[in-house]
Amino acid sequence: MRSKLFVPASRPELFSKALTSQADGLSFDLEDSVREDKKQEARSVLAEFLESLELLSTKKMIIVRVNPMDSSYFLDDILAVTKAGTHMINLPKMESAKEIDLAVKAISAAEKKNGINLNGKSPIRLLINIETPKSLRIAHELATANERVAGLQLGLGDLFEPYGVDRNSITAVEQAMFSTVMAAHEGGIAAYDGAFANIADQEGYKAEALLAKGLGFEGKSCIHPSQIEYANEIFKPSREEIEYALRVVAAENEAQKNSVGAFVVDGKMIDPPFANRARAILESARQYGLIK
Repeated sequence: MRSKLFVPASRPELFSKALTSQADGLSFDLEDSVREDKKQEARSVLAEFLESLELLSTKKMIIVRVNPMDSSYFLDDILAVTKAGTHMINLPKMESAKEIDLAVKAISAAEKKNGINLNGKSPIRLLINIETPKSLRIAHELATANERVAGLQLGLGDLFEPYGVDRNSITAVEQAMFSTVMAAHEGGIAAYDGAFANIADQEGYKAEALLAKGLGFEGKSCIHPSQIEYANEIFKPSREEIEYALRVVAAENEAQKNSVGAFVVDGKMIDPPFANRARAILESARQYGLIK
């Protein structure tokens, strides 16, 4: 999922437009973008849309960000959005593996009540936000908390702003990114970069996306449709990456025939970690239709 477009659940007029966008995934939000007096209405409208033929026919990844577990909205949110059209539930402000287990129990109960676990449908997965000091510190525990956890998502606004951390500090951004992505890799799951709030700063968005890709993230959030094309282009394997990966895999096949462990491609020594990365690049390229 290279790009994930943010869609406020209180703006149903945007739902169909989002489905026709080029974003790989859509993140419908019941949390920060919805005013207190609109929570119930937004929840009901979104719940109906999640069962619509329009949404069920899409190939996009459908994610719903619910309200925090300690809010009065959480259980109602879970019951409403645990629908056939939901692939992942995005959990904000999570700070322990125990909280994740409790959320899973609530989702499992909602799946049974709503009957969406019938006919072999896969269980809804979880996307966990890393957006508090504690969640960053124990990100590896959150990544490995439950088999439903499919990814970690970094939220720099919530992580930095309350404490006066400069959002433009490359040092701070890099450290938060690196900690998050390493925790995700420990859990064998994906890491996704969060939002970039300055919509007008296209170069800033691209620079941060490039930084995230270089650190191993798989995609980035988009709070405006104009950011989608940048995320899609940056997070797909480049032609150079694909061609190099093909050479590595071909050389690996030859090396295996000759019982050779490490070998050289383009002057670089290649052993299992590099070969594994080459195969991952090629798998990603196939996923996005760049090679067969």
